[in-house]
Amino acid sequence: MKPIVSFKYWKQDLPASVVVFLVALPLCLGIALASGAPLISGIVAGAVGGIVIGLISRSELGVSGPAAGLVAIVLMAIAELGGYEKFLLAVVLAGVLQVVFGALRAGIIAYYFPNAVIKGMLAGIGITIVMKQIPHAVGYDADYMGDESFEQPDRHTTWSELFHMTDAVSYGAVIITVVCVLLMLLWERPWVKNNSVLKLIPGPLLAVITGMVLAKIFAFIPVLAIGPEHFVGLPDINGLSDLHLPDFGGIASWSIWKVAITIAVVASIETLLCVEATDKLDPYNRTTPANRELLAQGTGNIVSGLLGGLPVTQVIVRSSANIQAGGRTSLAAILHGALLVLSALLLPDLLRSIPFACLAAILLLVGYKLAKPSQFKEMWKAGPMQFLPFVVTVLGVYFIDLLWGVGLGLLVSIVHILWKNYRVPYHFDPHKYPPGMPIHIQLSEDVTFLNKAGIKRTLGELPNDCRVVLDASRTIDLDPDVREIIDDFLDSAPDRGIRIELVGYDRPTPRPLSGADLANAVLKFARNGN
Repeated sequence: MKPIVSFKYWKQDLPASVVVFLVALPLCLGIALASGAPLISGIVAGAVGGIVIGLISRSELGVSGPAAGLVAIVLMAIAELGGYEKFLLAVVLAGVLQVVFGALRAGIIAYYFPNAVIKGMLAGIGITIVMKQIPHAVGYDADYMGDESFEQPDRHTTWSELFHMTDAVSYGAVIITVVCVLLMLLWERPWVKNNSVLKLIPGPLLAVITGMVLAKIFAFIPVLAIGPEHFVGLPDINGLSDLHLPDFGGIASWSIWKVAITIAVVASIETLLCVEATDKLDPYNRTTPANRELLAQGTGNIVSGLLGGLPVTQVIVRSSANIQAGGRTSLAAILHGALLVLSALLLPDLLRSIPFACLAAILLLVGYKLAKPSQFKEMWKAGPMQFLPFVVTVLGVYFIDLLWGVGLGLLVSIVHILWKNYRVPYHFDPHKYPPGMPIHIQLSEDVTFLNKAGIKRTLGELPNDCRVVLDASRTIDLDPDVREIIDDFLDSAPDRGIRIELVGYDRPTPRPLSGADLANAVLKFARNGN
């Protein structure tokens, strides 16, 4: 039996957990701020996502926490329900529904996302991260860290933000960003990775320490000084008294259940998408049991709601940061959750000395690795039917959001499948038909309604006075709609001089013609004017 937590790779998981913690802390605070929730709710959700879900989930590298994709839902729900405590009840109920989803094995839908769409989702998120972190990298922090939407709450867009930031560039922040990026790139060189001492120090952690030191030095240089608004704004936490508790008085309210259902469905879909994406990034090619993940996420949301936290999902930004930092098992996610709790309680002043610029540097590299140009070249070489859903997903994720992007990519993939079923494998090209040779049409094992158009087209294009071998010997399941098309063809074939040999196709014996059949035939003949 697999242990709940493995300490086998603690030397890799411990440094990775520190990196994930540094990435997660500002994201938890930023998402809580944007959601109109107490700042501590983001810390609670991050801690629960790391510890509770990390202990239950079988995702070795996935990291859960509050997700930017739920910000709009949370913001509207708090206003609609009339209070944060009522919203927390919806979070608890959403968790219960997710547990039910897992018990019903709804996680199976995760295995139906095409690879091109998953890769497009990763690339789209990567581009979003890079574009969103550029303003933070130069010291323009008007938008909260963790925002992933193209249309921002301040009525700016990701693009317009790039123009506004030019009026508020902080030279100190720019220097910190450049130094931190160069330091992390240096730390990826082979001579560092092969050094027995240096490889134990995570590059992102070293970058954060360097950023904190530079910020202290720049405080004495007016032209490079960084204002207090450009540092992590951790709130004061006085203990359990700061936690909000759910109001169970509205458990029979349909409005609360409606919010709960919405959160449960959206959070589950986002989680399953991130599970597939994280498994794709896993260098050890491990597979996460999707139903178990839904159970873990549901339990996490129940606990988060009970403790006053935001709803949680598995999040690709933190998960990819974990992978890039060398995490090996779920211990990294669990430790990152513990670090969120301990640091918020014991080291708030130290955390407040972390400039956003060095965190932006970490996320810039995370985003770049998700959206490398080589990924686009690889998908282009795979052909248009791989590249098109990939690029549609990228654009959808970047300009709209994750779910819309994936939905559009899936739509393109489905259209491709329908087109393929229309043309292949039943298409007959009359120009390539050798005269006098029999035409062999082989039906596949499963012939569904999706093959109707292709089969009808093929049978309609057969030349007159030919010989056709219709082979259904391999067919196990033949859709009734397709059988009707074939039977109609068999009836009309003699009129076209087509001779048919049936292999493995059993046509029911025609019943005697009744008076009603004769009357219908006469009416049909009269309508056609024949």
